[in-house]
Amino acid sequence: MTSYFRTKEFEGASFTRVSFRGAKIRFSDLSGVTMRGVDVDGLDIDSHDLFFGSLLVNGVDVVPLVEAELNRQFPGRELQKAETPEGLREGWEAVQAAWRETVEGTAPQLRDAHVEDEWSLAQTLRHLILATDAWLIGAIQGVEDPFHEIGVVFTGAEEMGFDTSRFRTDPPRWEEIQVVRAERQQMVTDFLADVTPEVLAEPRTNPWGGPEDEWKPSVGDCIRVILEEEWAHLRYVRRDLAALE
Repeated sequence: MTSYFRTKEFEGASFTRVSFRGAKIRFSDLSGVTMRGVDVDGLDIDSHDLFFGSLLVNGVDVVPLVEAELNRQFPGRELQKAETPEGLREGWEAVQAAWRETVEGTAPQLRDAHVEDEWSLAQTLRHLILATDAWLIGAIQGVEDPFHEIGVVFTGAEEMGFDTSRFRTDPPRWEEIQVVRAERQQMVTDFLADVTPEVLAEPRTNPWGGPEDEWKPSVGDCIRVILEEEWAHLRYVRRDLAALE
C-alpha cells in the first residue's frame, strides 16, 4: 500500500472516479474538502476538533447532532464547556466517575492491548498524566518543567521542537501508572475545590504554543482543555475496548 507523509501535493486537487476504498487518513487537514456523488458506505470519521467547525452531509450540518448524541452517551460531557467554578467541578466529577468505571471494568489482559496503532488503556492514562502536567502544573501553576517521566506525548511533538528525551522509553508497571494518575487527578480536584471566577479569568500562556502564540488561554480555558482531553480519550478507549472484547 502506498503511503504519503507530510505532503501538500493534494491541496486543491480534483479526484474523479477514483477509489479510496480502505484508505486511512490520520492527523491530516481535510478542511474545505468537497465530495459530490460519492459512495460513503462505512465511512468512519473521528475528529476531536469536530465541534470547532462544521461538517455538511447532504446540506445538513451534522456537528450539533453528533455533539448531542455524544452528550447523551456520556452524561456530564456537556460540562466540558462550563464557565463557572461549580460547572467545572461538576464536569470533573462526572468524567472521573466515568473513567473509574472504565478502568475498574477492564480486564487486566486488555490494559496494554490496542487496536492497530491506537493507544492502549495504559498508554492513554499516561497521556492524560501529560495533559494535566501541561495545562495545570505548567500553564496554570507556572512550573517550568512540569512533566512526569511516564507521560506519553502526542504525535508530532518532536517536530514542534518539544524535547521528548525527558520521558521514559520503558513501559512503567500498571501500578505505577495508577499512582501517578491518581496524584494528577487529585491535583485537579484540589484546584477546583476553591477556585473563584476571578482566578478562572486570569490569562495564561499556551503550553504548546510558547510566549509568541496568539492564543492566550485563561485559567478556565486550561481546565476546559483538560476536560476535553479526558472525555475525548475516554471515548477512544471505550471504542477500542469494545472492539477488543
